[in-house]
Amino acid sequence: MMPKECPSPDTAYLLDVLRDLIAFETVAPPGSHYQEVVDYVLSIFKSMGFETEKLVMPQEVFQSRCEDSRLVGDRVNMTARLDVGAQETVAIYAHLDVVPAGSGWSTDPFQMVKKNGRVYGRGVSDCKGSVGSLIAALKALLDSGRRPRYNLLVLLTTDEEVGGYSGLCYLTDIGLVKGDCMLCMDGFSDDLVIGSNGIITWEATVHGISAHSGSSFLGVNAVEKSVPVMKAVLALKKEVQSRRSSLAANSSLEAVGVKNLTAILNINMIHGGIKENIVPDKCVLRGDRRVIPEETMDEAMEEMARAIGSQDADLKFFPGYPPMHMNPDHPWIAEVREAVKRGMGFLPRLSGSQGSLDQAYATEKTGIPTAVYGVGRQMESNIHGPNENVRITDLEGFARFLIELLAEE
Repeated sequence: MMPKECPSPDTAYLLDVLRDLIAFETVAPPGSHYQEVVDYVLSIFKSMGFETEKLVMPQEVFQSRCEDSRLVGDRVNMTARLDVGAQETVAIYAHLDVVPAGSGWSTDPFQMVKKNGRVYGRGVSDCKGSVGSLIAALKALLDSGRRPRYNLLVLLTTDEEVGGYSGLCYLTDIGLVKGDCMLCMDGFSDDLVIGSNGIITWEATVHGISAHSGSSFLGVNAVEKSVPVMKAVLALKKEVQSRRSSLAANSSLEAVGVKNLTAILNINMIHGGIKENIVPDKCVLRGDRRVIPEETMDEAMEEMARAIGSQDADLKFFPGYPPMHMNPDHPWIAEVREAVKRGMGFLPRLSGSQGSLDQAYATEKTGIPTAVYGVGRQMESNIHGPNENVRITDLEGFARFLIELLAEE
């Protein structure tokens, strides 16, 4: 028997939905228009027969788990479920928040513009384009009379762009992330991502004694006292950054000679002193440690504590998302990869993300096999920058990929 031909997504409808999504200025921080965008998307999923739920994080949980003072208002997420009586369930995840627009745009960042085969706007690639394509794919599939081969659980969250707990991590901890396999749509079209580095933010505080700088010998200069701490970090940095994961780096890094995920240690911020004629009594250094999948978060923190331990500094760690590494031979990875080939027209290479993903938290906690694939090109789409853009053909191809992945045979 010949396989059934999959339905085609309606490009005009896809772009209309994406235009609406871009118009919601869901900027994080502070976390604007979350209620409005979730209500809009919920209504679409309800119209397609999904059981939907809007989830507002309780204020007491927000206050205990979210320390970012820049965040204002309710933290709002949503789920949409479609039970078709299948044996297995696929969870599909994306986020609805975006980074601030910044300057340098040639168009209004919150009014989607079509130009030369692309669409421009904040979030068209990261990651509202994936959401628009998903909606168009599901509408085409359900309108055709074909049913999905899986039960579907769609998870759309906020606060991803601030590395927040209040999105996917929160849904994971309250038991809402369930399924036999999972697709994270917060990725690019170039590669199929099967792993990522973890992230730890660190802070070292060096204390001194204030004095008039004309008699600085009466005080203790915390900025000068921090120099040995920085030297210890930089000595460790050389060792850390010699480490490579077995997981291939993404296409954009491979193009500049980086073949595998790399462990990273950075000093990114320094703050000390209040005036040039006052001996500073405190100096704070902050940075991050990117943890490859072969390392553990605890090992990375213990190593840094040993390196700085002999220095007179108070060291704190703020662990973020853990590293992730899926088995490249897992059947779900092969299934997603083949669906990409049918929908996008090419077989994506498998790689890892040098950055860190909230998806890794959910994968570690639930053990659900996960693939990461999204809309946009790493060297073209300029995510987080001005004139963020995506090819219209990639939006269409991503919708076809989803139909190929989800449609019954």
